[in-house]
Amino acid sequence: MLTVDRHRLIRYAGLAGSALLSLSGFLGGAFPGGDLRPTPVSIWQGPHGPLIIASWLVGTALMAWAWWSLRDGPPSARWAMVTAGLWLLPLLVAPPMASRDVYAYACQGASFANGVSPYEQGVSALPCPWLDTISYIWRDTPAPYGPLFVVLAGAVVKATGSLTASIVLFRLFAVAGLALTAACLPVLARRCGVPVGKALWLALASPLIGVHLVAGAHNDAIMVGLLVAGLAVVAARPGRPGPLLAGGVLLGLAVSIKITGVVVIPFAALAAMSGPYRIRTLLRDGGWVVAGAVATVVGVTFAGGLDFGWVGGLSKGGDAIAWTSPPTAVGQAAGYVALIFGAHVDALPVTRALGVVVLAGLLLWLWWRARTREPLWHAGLALAAMVAMSPVVHPWYWIWPLTVLAATTVRPARWYLVVALVSAFLILPDGTGLARYTKLPGAPLMTLLLIWAAVRLVRSARADRAADRAPDRAPDPAIRGAD
Repeated sequence: MLTVDRHRLIRYAGLAGSALLSLSGFLGGAFPGGDLRPTPVSIWQGPHGPLIIASWLVGTALMAWAWWSLRDGPPSARWAMVTAGLWLLPLLVAPPMASRDVYAYACQGASFANGVSPYEQGVSALPCPWLDTISYIWRDTPAPYGPLFVVLAGAVVKATGSLTASIVLFRLFAVAGLALTAACLPVLARRCGVPVGKALWLALASPLIGVHLVAGAHNDAIMVGLLVAGLAVVAARPGRPGPLLAGGVLLGLAVSIKITGVVVIPFAALAAMSGPYRIRTLLRDGGWVVAGAVATVVGVTFAGGLDFGWVGGLSKGGDAIAWTSPPTAVGQAAGYVALIFGAHVDALPVTRALGVVVLAGLLLWLWWRARTREPLWHAGLALAAMVAMSPVVHPWYWIWPLTVLAATTVRPARWYLVVALVSAFLILPDGTGLARYTKLPGAPLMTLLLIWAAVRLVRSARADRAADRAPDRAPDPAIRGAD
């Protein structure tokens, strides 16, 4: 009885948190006519300011506590699905929250629907009829999204002709992405020996999901759904050309939404192998996955009448500066240290470039390591490395690795659960990022955290080499938990 009461308390505490977050959205969400340059102080001093902040803070805390309380697993997969769905309902009807990206989607769709490539010009070139809803920094920036999403955005705007109706459809696309994740994650979890209920809980009940994927209508929901579907198909039928090609197509569609999904494909190729790693086996089985993904990305790009300008558009994301990106935090911290000695140093270009180099090394190391270990779990680690080494890290980016890792490891490392919890508190309902106002102590603390993570990574690499030298010894399960 005590367990039943505890589970009921967790379910309805999370629902109360979701309702409070929805209330904060109605009182102070990212409305079209809202202030495009708010600050925490201006929000507090504005209409309903204290109530907005309080409902956001308490709501996030309740959802975070409820999610964390069952991190070791809910009563059942059905209970997890019902509870996660219940938590999403209040946010499904809330106004856009925590970001103005959905307005950028609409304007990019309007550009495409009117024959202007959003890869060649920013949305201010149309001009977009809803230009005043977009943050100033993104108005002249080419779209960083893949061709499939641009085509979908164009179809949405052409079909509705209305900003409100477009937002509704974008939100429905996000819900469809979550539904695809919910349908395919159990297949992936069973293949990796992970309890289905636990995987669903960690992936779908996080406080990041309702606020950023549903209320914020981010296209990451579609990308993650397609990634999980592709990995599930590949994992379920290794060595079978037809399913592997289909899995590659799904992964290619994910990349056609956001290019960051591309880091998963080399690991999916390893997972496609029937039998131990051999170059010939990799080419025979993994080749189907790679071929399906490449053909899909190229086909969607040219079918939409677009080009590969979206790849170059990714570099514009670096215009935003926040310590949530470890390379950016290191650059900020270096600048603060230089100020102590009276020097003015802009270290961001250097540290961000080093971040790209480190990312390349990490991805190669993870892929090489995955040849004789679980490639699907390493795909989640690769996504985590991609997020961590990016020049800009928004909280919802952590949903990518969180979802894949939830389904591919029985004992999830606490670090990514903690990261998800902390990230949930970093953006106010109207989209104001608290990281912009907490450079101190944010950047120095992130730098120290990065140093700690690097030490752990080096120790893990040494443990791998020791295990390789002693093949008869059983691998230490603690090594996996350290990652």
